[in-house]
Amino acid sequence: MKYLITGGAGFLGINLVRYLLDRKKSVRSLDTAQFAYPEAAKIDVVQGDIRDVNTARAAMDGIDLVVHCAAALPLYTPDEIRSIDVEGTRQMLAAAQEAGVERFVHISSTAVYGVPDHHPIFEDDPVSGVGPYGRAKIEAEEVCAAFRNTGMCVPVLRPKSFVGPERLGIFELLYDFASQGRNFPVLGSGGNRYQLLDVEDLCAAIYLCATLPSDRVDDVFNVGAADFRSIREDFQAVLDHAGHGKRIVGLPKAPAIWTLKLLEALHLSPVYQWIYDTMAQDSFVSIDKISDRLGFAPRYSNREALIRNYDWYVAHRDALKSAPGVTHRAPWKRGALELAKHLF
Repeated sequence: MKYLITGGAGFLGINLVRYLLDRKKSVRSLDTAQFAYPEAAKIDVVQGDIRDVNTARAAMDGIDLVVHCAAALPLYTPDEIRSIDVEGTRQMLAAAQEAGVERFVHISSTAVYGVPDHHPIFEDDPVSGVGPYGRAKIEAEEVCAAFRNTGMCVPVLRPKSFVGPERLGIFELLYDFASQGRNFPVLGSGGNRYQLLDVEDLCAAIYLCATLPSDRVDDVFNVGAADFRSIREDFQAVLDHAGHGKRIVGLPKAPAIWTLKLLEALHLSPVYQWIYDTMAQDSFVSIDKISDRLGFAPRYSNREALIRNYDWYVAHRDALKSAPGVTHRAPWKRGALELAKHLF
């Protein structure tokens, strides 16, 4: 069995590459970014764009199964988001079908649910994505459903925000504050329950979708941690682990959100709409379906996932001081939030 991982040089991609290599699987990575990891010598590396028909076709040569991790981030422009997430997904599915690849695991997002009015959220609840990112994720799932209707096996996973080794992005703010011995601000009281997911548990869910019989996996599944508490409790665990005696500090929700909206509009903050619309509310999905049908059993709680990611950050902090970017593997440009850090 040979796996093609799109977005193989990204945060999820490299963790999945390592997960599959540990299980003696043959792997090919396709990404626009350079695959700059020691594992490059152990896999096939294709550098190219999923939207390019020739690249997509060439990447399918000898492939038995595709795991489609490549995606735009919400910080990209609306045109880029739709082009990559929708048209890129369509191009890869078409190339896979043309090459006779029968199984295509698509990584979607719980962002498809928008800002729901109840919890937990189930797979058959209405979808209503927030902003260009959420809408593109919904449309990409519709593309997957169309190919599933032609006879392809197209499992779709909707993971909660996932963390683990190689993850920076917005979580780097928490880890930086914790390591420097600062209090950390949250929207509102922090009493809302916000489910996360360890990237290793996501890899395990992907592997189940790749290896179990097609009639069990050819569906849509939520993926998240089974053990999670409030934002205040789970983030406080990171501050406690850092050992500086610092605390989570609640900010008045309405003024803080309006401030973040203004900073986003002025391009002075990396915190985008879906984050500030959901981070002060309950946000968790049911994982009963994937647990009952596929036997999925998350290994890590929110607290364990965050602390595991924090320890990786501390161990690699000196090597992470390169210029910030717009990927999950780079610190995001903080803008005005860099000044706010000194208030806590």
